[in-house]
Amino acid sequence: MKQRPAVALLIETSNAYARGLLKGIVAYVREHRPWSIHLAEQGRGDTPPAWLARWQGDGIIARIENEAIARAVLKTRLPVVDVSAAREAPGVPWVETDDRVIARMAGEHLWQRGFRRLAFCGDSAFNWSNWRRDHFVEFAAERGCTCHVFDSAGSAGRRASRDRQQRRLADWIRRLPKPVGVMACYDIRAQQLLDVCRDIDVAVPEDVAVIGVDNDELLCDLSTPPLTSVIPNTFRTGYEAAALLDRLLAGAAAPPEPHLIEPLGIEVRESTDVLAMEDREVAAAVRFIREHACDGINVGDVLKAVTLSRRVLESRFRARLGRTPHEEIVRLKLERVKQLLAETDLSIAAVAERAGFEHAEYLSAAFKQLIGRSPSAYRRQQRASGSRKPGEE
Repeated sequence: MKQRPAVALLIETSNAYARGLLKGIVAYVREHRPWSIHLAEQGRGDTPPAWLARWQGDGIIARIENEAIARAVLKTRLPVVDVSAAREAPGVPWVETDDRVIARMAGEHLWQRGFRRLAFCGDSAFNWSNWRRDHFVEFAAERGCTCHVFDSAGSAGRRASRDRQQRRLADWIRRLPKPVGVMACYDIRAQQLLDVCRDIDVAVPEDVAVIGVDNDELLCDLSTPPLTSVIPNTFRTGYEAAALLDRLLAGAAAPPEPHLIEPLGIEVRESTDVLAMEDREVAAAVRFIREHACDGINVGDVLKAVTLSRRVLESRFRARLGRTPHEEIVRLKLERVKQLLAETDLSIAAVAERAGFEHAEYLSAAFKQLIGRSPSAYRRQQRASGSRKPGEE
């Protein structure tokens, strides 16, 4: 009988991101050959466990966050997959979230809500924060606006006192032109930003809208107001890391390029639930469309909610959003379709009805034209990539 591979997981359990990685690894193991798993109880960036130096295992999946972990892991001479962006062991195969897509998704979310002033609040101690910052600044430049940046090194040994950092952050927020949409590098930084806005009496989301990353549901719901956040596909990241290690254990060569996993989407909460737009008529039209897009409305219904002619509305709407009212209705309906396909087992006909499409055939044609694949193919891809399944919280 073939012996189970012994695999060490040097991944903390103290945050939602890491727990998502572990769920993906577990799912892979359940679907394929079983492993004998050794999970170290440690925090993020802790020194490597003492037993690792004596361990007679077969492979490792690790968050290589510092030089000590890198040295200990490389010293084992075992197949290793890294699931950290720190890149302390550059030659080790690497599976991580796609920070470019994360940053652009956050930027697009703020842009769609009418924010033409953008800012980024980061932590320069982390590669992933710096990459998100650079891609967010790039997004802002493409849209013709300046991105204001706040960066502070928050790693151990360089962390400024909390009071001093809060004062610096407060000064930065006061100086920002408003209204402004701010991307925080991750949810913890976003929660800090919201706390400071509350302390200095800055209205969120009316003056400062905030979006974080990780969708740590407990942290987002405890924030005031509740925090909008980009949802990384941590399940798939962990799953792909396990699949890569399995190939290495079988003797395959390590791929030279990183394996980057795109995020699932955005969980919209109150911290960005506002429309920042000086054109009140267009703002009213957008608000009406967002509230009723899936109720079977058309442009004629939108015109009843504003005092503009169709020609004027379409001209001003396109000038501010880059699309027509009809295109916005279809876009929001398809976003609802994507959500229902990923999170439910509803038939295509039932999805069409709930998203406001009169016929399933029209839904399928519009979906394929704009998304690039059929609704059924999209559902299969989402399930394969580890999206939330029906009944999961």
